Amino acid sequence: MALGPRLDLRQSQSLVMTPQLQQAIRLLAASNLEIETFVAEALEENPLLEAGEVTREKGDDTPDAPEPVETSSDASSGDEALDINTNALDRDRDTGDGEWGSGGAASVADDAAPFEERASADLSLADHLLEQVGSIAANPREELIARHLIGQMDDAGYLPADLRTVAHELGASIDDLEDALYVVQSLDPTGVGARSLAECLALQAKEADRYDPCMAKLIDNLDLLAKGELPRLRRMCDVDDEDFADMLNELRQYDPKPGLAFGSSTASAVVPDILLEEGGAEGSGDGGWKITLNPATLPRLVVNREYALELEGGCTDKASQSWLKEKLADARWLINALDQRQKTILAVSAEIVKQQAGFFKEGVSKLKPLTLREVAEEIEMHESTVSRVTSNKYISTARGTFELKYFFTSGVTNSEGEGASSEAVKARIKALTDAEEPKKILSDDKLVELLKGEGFDIARRTVAKYREAMGIGSSVQRRRAKKLASLS
Repeated sequence: MALGPRLDLRQSQSLVMTPQLQQAIRLLAASNLEIETFVAEALEENPLLEAGEVTREKGDDTPDAPEPVETSSDASSGDEALDINTNALDRDRDTGDGEWGSGGAASVADDAAPFEERASADLSLADHLLEQVGSIAANPREELIARHLIGQMDDAGYLPADLRTVAHELGASIDDLEDALYVVQSLDPTGVGARSLAECLALQAKEADRYDPCMAKLIDNLDLLAKGELPRLRRMCDVDDEDFADMLNELRQYDPKPGLAFGSSTASAVVPDILLEEGGAEGSGDGGWKITLNPATLPRLVVNREYALELEGGCTDKASQSWLKEKLADARWLINALDQRQKTILAVSAEIVKQQAGFFKEGVSKLKPLTLREVAEEIEMHESTVSRVTSNKYISTARGTFELKYFFTSGVTNSEGEGASSEAVKARIKALTDAEEPKKILSDDKLVELLKGEGFDIARRTVAKYREAMGIGSSVQRRRAKKLASLS
């Protein structure tokens, strides 16, 4: 066989993700905070974009807004509202000169209450302490060190930093640090600045004028208290049963984490992307749900038409015209991508609410096992799209605010062969252990027996796994805790 160069034509298929499609996929998975940052950067980079309300003029070809979705207990309702073509994310960006705004950026239910009205705006612990330190510190140097220590505290009010390390960092003596720490521990709330639980409780006992030798001995031996070795602890404190019970009751009045009464200086409140209200279509009487996008999280982007026309008149060379065309196309594409993002979130949320209607009506006991694939098949989207949409997205309901991922749970089989959510099983285990009597603590085997009597076919190791995941102690630990509680 002769060897030599030759030319061949071959046909092959390959999947190529355009930069725009890659960006659209990232937008789907982004949280509302990340979207806010992304929009701010887009506004800075593209002079044709501006933030504001969308106004539709006659003849505009603006994309339709994602209207509120109303669902009912009937699984067939609302299908029309959920018929969304996600392939539109990769459509041509140049869709006509009449397209100037993002419908998804401005359309939500007008009667939806802004979530920020319900959000907490508590003063942070650090701010609260800094307001006080200036009036207590003896001199500016002591105040400076005290302010530094306040900055080292965690949200619970504890000081994890080592004083010698801090002294070395500040170029101060250990005596200076101890004086500043005394100032910090004198601030309100009592107990802040402690380096251990024992020190935190001791500070509160001193404030209440209850820190006598007996109370000191009790606080110094909290490990015995946790183990439930009460007779031994009472003998160490050298008090009778009545005084010992009084000391325990006093100890329970103290706050082990005094800083948590204030807002966190680092964590921000979760702002939901979706708002859920009970009540379907008017006059339907089916007890359905109204699902809307939270206006506080919707990006509002429009093309500045007047500025675009002004620039167009001044672009005389090909390079300027090409730049203007590119920026205009980018602006239109971004507006459409954000609009599609809102519609997709609304579609996925509506299907989740329809699938988990029992949870929203009756609570966690009615939470069903649900998978991403089941939702994807119902709304004719890819499973990966549903996964991205439910990441970092929250829904506000009458039962609280939940991440959309919460509603996708594994399940166990009940006696009728139907699936029961693991969250429902956990809720039942918690209810059973909360209702225990001190002398009748339920073992894991007994919990298995009771759960099977209620239709949950579950193994003992699964009960133990769920119990530990919820922070519920073993039967021995719960017996000690209830015995301790009965002494108060």
